[in-house]
Amino acid sequence: MMARSSLALEGSKSILVFPLHRHHRHLLLLLLLLRIVRLSYSATSTNSSFAFQNFRNANQLILSDSAIITKTGALRLTNSSTQTPNLGYMGHAFYPAALQFKTAPAGNTTQSFSTRFVFEIVSQGAERGGHGLAFVIAPSTNLSNAKGSHYLGLFDVSAIGNSSNHIFAVEFDTVREPLLQDIDDNHVGIDINSVISNASSTASYHTDDGRNETIILDSKTLIQAWIDYDGQMNLLNVTIAPLPSHPEKPKRPLISYAVDLSPVLNEYMYAGFSASTQRLASEHYVLAWSFMINGQAPELDLSQLPRVPTTSTSMWKSRFLPYASIPLFLLVWVVAGMSWLVYRRRKLTYEKIEEWELDYPHRLPYKEVYRATEGFNEKKLLGKGGFGSVYKGVLHRNGVEVAVKRVSHGAEQGMKEFVAEVSTLGRLRHKNLVQLQGWCRRGEELLLVYDLMPNGSLDSYLFGDKRCLSWGERFNILRGIASSLLYLHEEWEQIVVHRDVKASNVLLDAAMNGKLGDFGLARLYDYGTNPKTTRIVGTIGYLAPELSSTYKATTISDVFSYGALLLEVACGRRPVGTGRASGEVLLVNLVLSLWKEGRILSAVDKRLGMDYVVEEAELVLKLGVHCSQATPEARPSMRQVVKFLNGDLSLEALELQNQVIEDDQDLHQLGLHFSSSRTISSNTASSTEPGTRGKLDQDKSSRGSIW
Repeated sequence: MMARSSLALEGSKSILVFPLHRHHRHLLLLLLLLRIVRLSYSATSTNSSFAFQNFRNANQLILSDSAIITKTGALRLTNSSTQTPNLGYMGHAFYPAALQFKTAPAGNTTQSFSTRFVFEIVSQGAERGGHGLAFVIAPSTNLSNAKGSHYLGLFDVSAIGNSSNHIFAVEFDTVREPLLQDIDDNHVGIDINSVISNASSTASYHTDDGRNETIILDSKTLIQAWIDYDGQMNLLNVTIAPLPSHPEKPKRPLISYAVDLSPVLNEYMYAGFSASTQRLASEHYVLAWSFMINGQAPELDLSQLPRVPTTSTSMWKSRFLPYASIPLFLLVWVVAGMSWLVYRRRKLTYEKIEEWELDYPHRLPYKEVYRATEGFNEKKLLGKGGFGSVYKGVLHRNGVEVAVKRVSHGAEQGMKEFVAEVSTLGRLRHKNLVQLQGWCRRGEELLLVYDLMPNGSLDSYLFGDKRCLSWGERFNILRGIASSLLYLHEEWEQIVVHRDVKASNVLLDAAMNGKLGDFGLARLYDYGTNPKTTRIVGTIGYLAPELSSTYKATTISDVFSYGALLLEVACGRRPVGTGRASGEVLLVNLVLSLWKEGRILSAVDKRLGMDYVVEEAELVLKLGVHCSQATPEARPSMRQVVKFLNGDLSLEALELQNQVIEDDQDLHQLGLHFSSSRTISSNTASSTEPGTRGKLDQDKSSRGSIW
């Protein structure tokens, strides 16, 4: 009988016993040769441990899907150049031999194990990649039924949470998926039979001095990871740290999780890595790896780490470079468009400043006013009047809200003189005057910048759709405007004639205090001198009758306008109205007739009912008639008006006798054709035409106020 012997070879999963015959000696030699070749790899291994200092000669790894070994010796699990749209793609790499995680005969307790590895995630930009990689222990190396993207190439959608999966993984996830209960887009998680982590934490490490430092997983940073499971204590620790700044294992783990893996891991399992991406592409690299059952994983020689390829086919080269002409074309159009916008903006904001303008204070750059109103955007328009449009804006220099009025003035109307007066008016300071913030000029256009009054104009409350003002509010407003006119007429360094006192130029602040605004028509002259002859400007119903012959605006002509304002506020009617009986076209005529009949209080605004102070209402009505007398010398001065309103002069001083109200037929006819919201403007009449009335400029306001 032929002699027989046997040969026992240690394998990673079982011991193979072959009967040996003399004629099988060639088989013995072949097996010994294979054993020698296996031991010559860069990885060192036993049946329970192995170490890959790099993967240059580690061709025995089982690679699937996108996983490859690069020329530099790095294990690349995903390749962004082979991205499959919508479905994503994945890569797997497993140690070829099954590892024994449970011992016979009982086989119920999972043995302790330890692994460490170095990985790097390369994205096109920090925190702009996906989806992540995972260290995995699985019953098979075939995970072809798994899905990419958020499932990290580990599970099928229908198999999530199934205890029959027998899959344990530690994920390094760079995309937050709320449906999978991810805590953020940069975390480490422990996964058992599911990608919904049993425990997770933001990627970080604990320094020796106790600080917790965050690590951005997809920031092209080398990261070393340690995963240690204690089978006796059923405790799993996960630790990470960046290289090369922290090569040693931190003393405190990132995650410490109590778990019994015995129900999860079979007796023999495969260890490896899985990674996936979808529309957010990254390249996931493992550069070194060691593993041991019942002991600490072998140390890694960090000096042998392979270099992550920088010349690998990137997403840019493989997918976007062929279409580079498209973004280049778009870039050219964008640059051209921006250049045109810049040119247009500079053209719109260009201003030619003449030397004389620099002599006057309060001048603002046109560009600043343009920006404040967003290029005089129609959405910023507050109203339009016969002398210009008004826009709401915000000065960027101080954040102050302003109203910007655009006034057109031809050179023949004396722009230089006009600017000089406006600039001087910028020094006016009174609590009942709207403050002029500044001015600027562009061509024949003058822009006046005032403080913005949040409650708009008095006109909008008297005749608009806003609430009815109480008598107390009305009387307080009238006293404030009288005080401001007294300041202009007698208390400032020069005499200022406003020339356009009316309800639409009385503005209300947040506390409903009246402030006189719009000094675009104002004129000033020194004390002891006579005002210059000028053109007739103002509003029908507020114009003093002597202006038709003298063409000289004076403080007394302002008193006439204020008298019309007194009657307007008390009666709730405009000074001139259409569609009324001949005796009621002019409001002053109506009030005067009621005064003569002894029932002057009948003229009070019917919306007030009886809710007013009788003495104050009677004072306002009689004072309004007194200020509206045809003879300028018969009118009170603004100082006397203020004394009446403050109670320093008695009501008896306002007698009915000697009241002369102008019954101008021409003015009467104007009232029949134009309401009091119309503005009159006339060039200065020549000496041969003293009765010239000039022309009428229709107020284009559709909001009841140019403010």
